[in-house]
Amino acid sequence: SFCRSPNGSGRMDMNQDNARFGLLAALILLYLLCGAAVFSALERPSELQARHRWAEQLDNFTRQHHIQMDALRVLLRQYEEANVAGIRLHGFRPRWDFSGAFYFVGTVVSTIGFGMTTPATIAGKMFLIFYGLIGCAATILFFNLFLERIITMLAYIMRWCHERQLRHSGIGRDNSRSEDDSLEGWKPSVYYVMLILGVAAVLIACSASALYSTMEDWDYFESLYFCFVAFSTIGFGDLVSSQRESYPAQEAYRLGNCLFILMGVCCIYSLFNVISIIIKQTLNWILAKLDCRQESLTGMHRYTNASVETVCDSAYMAGRRLSGEMISVNDFSASNKVSLAILQKQLSETAHGNPRQCHVRQNGFSGGVGAFAIMNNRLQETSIDR
Repeated sequence: SFCRSPNGSGRMDMNQDNARFGLLAALILLYLLCGAAVFSALERPSELQARHRWAEQLDNFTRQHHIQMDALRVLLRQYEEANVAGIRLHGFRPRWDFSGAFYFVGTVVSTIGFGMTTPATIAGKMFLIFYGLIGCAATILFFNLFLERIITMLAYIMRWCHERQLRHSGIGRDNSRSEDDSLEGWKPSVYYVMLILGVAAVLIACSASALYSTMEDWDYFESLYFCFVAFSTIGFGDLVSSQRESYPAQEAYRLGNCLFILMGVCCIYSLFNVISIIIKQTLNWILAKLDCRQESLTGMHRYTNASVETVCDSAYMAGRRLSGEMISVNDFSASNKVSLAILQKQLSETAHGNPRQCHVRQNGFSGGVGAFAIMNNRLQETSIDR
């Protein structure tokens, strides 16, 4: 939500949101084009070599065994269909016994979707549509609530450390009651949360990779690659854990595999959520700089270039505080250098009885993107200064 005032600030906020959306779409498109160019340069030569080797192998096999190429292609096509149904040349676990089906629904509701198991019947495909609709929504809510619990836990830890520091400094609880009460809505910085989630994700991925490299006979780098693909719910399906028919300590390994994937998905999903907030702040900063440059070039300000930058930066930082986004120490000190014109405008609004009625939220978790808004609205309610 955004604050409304008689001077049309709601429309201005709407224009800023549209500008932010357009800039983000352009940057994502540019990001996709750059990624496509890089991956094409890296992977295209290997693909051409593999095609050439496969054509040579087919030609040699048909000549040595006196088999027609068309008949061999029919056999290979039939094997591809059997492969989709779960039939492999080597021993693999059944796809649709209860444990295999449980693994499948886990990849569905977590949106990983490895692709190694898919329903083959019409009834199974129809059931998957409704099952996934409810399951994916519920799991996304679970991930958002997981992030909320992480932030609440960090807030309790920070409050406990603060109270302990007050006790060591000789301040009693009665003398600091008002300050303790203000800590009830105190939430950690978005950058601090990103650091904690990043460290947790790295530790989980490294521990899981050690397990996978031992049990699946992957090298450690392949295990790290699988962890990122699985935890980020990309789920290519080129590497899939726990698919063999038997393992040493099989039940313990399958339990550990499920726990690692669950914890990894929760951490990476929450990390994506926090990074999206930082991306939003970066877009706000870029748009503010572009607006300031445009206004200074068109001569709308009557001050020098230095004063223009100060006014724009201070107005932007004030807007960021009103929108509930985090600012750095330097930004905070710069925001206090409010120009006389802005101060006069604020005094004028107060004198006319029309000040902006916006709550100030300092934790960086206002708003949200898509499903992230479910969690952010809750954080927004709990982080208002009391």
